[in-house]
Amino acid sequence: MPRAAAGPPAPGTRQNDPVDPETEQVLDAIGPRLRTLRRTRGLTLQALAATTGISVSTLSRLESGRRRPTLELLLPLARAHRVALDDLVGAPPTGDPRVHLEPLRKHGTVIVPLTRYPGRIQVFKQVLTPREPRQVTHEGYEWFYVLAGEVRLILGDEELVLRPGEVAEFDTARPHWFGPADGGVAEVLHLFGPRGDQAVVRAAPPAP
Repeated sequence: MPRAAAGPPAPGTRQNDPVDPETEQVLDAIGPRLRTLRRTRGLTLQALAATTGISVSTLSRLESGRRRPTLELLLPLARAHRVALDDLVGAPPTGDPRVHLEPLRKHGTVIVPLTRYPGRIQVFKQVLTPREPRQVTHEGYEWFYVLAGEVRLILGDEELVLRPGEVAEFDTARPHWFGPADGGVAEVLHLFGPRGDQAVVRAAPPAP
């Protein structure tokens, strides 16, 4: 008896159009990477599905390699895990590893972005110039290290002066402002977490 022909593969499955071996290798590595990220963060498939809007069955097939990852699936997963899409897919490095800095002027300061990953902790070099103190509040968490000059930091009713080598960190829901302490110019290395993410700075214990 003749055997019935198999139907067409389901959309998005690994039986879709063939790809070259190098691309296939990249795709094969995404599933285990997704599983590791989820387990490292202590998330269940159900919790991740609620966050991303992707069904549990699709997430399970992605992690096992039975579903081919697409951009529509990877974008919400990258946001949920707070990683760059390049990191999620394990994209090969480009030939030029340098970060091309583009200074920006904002609120009386010069800001030099050192990272380009939205939704994650951002790193800047910031040149502070004299301006009128005006406290603000917003969602997030800030950490800065004074590189040069003296920085005047106002946190609510508290006022501090920080010198080169000193660090400040605070929740930006608290009224705050910082600028040069002496009317000159100061430079800081500035980290900002847009959703309250805190920078974890590890230092060696003091010598006995």
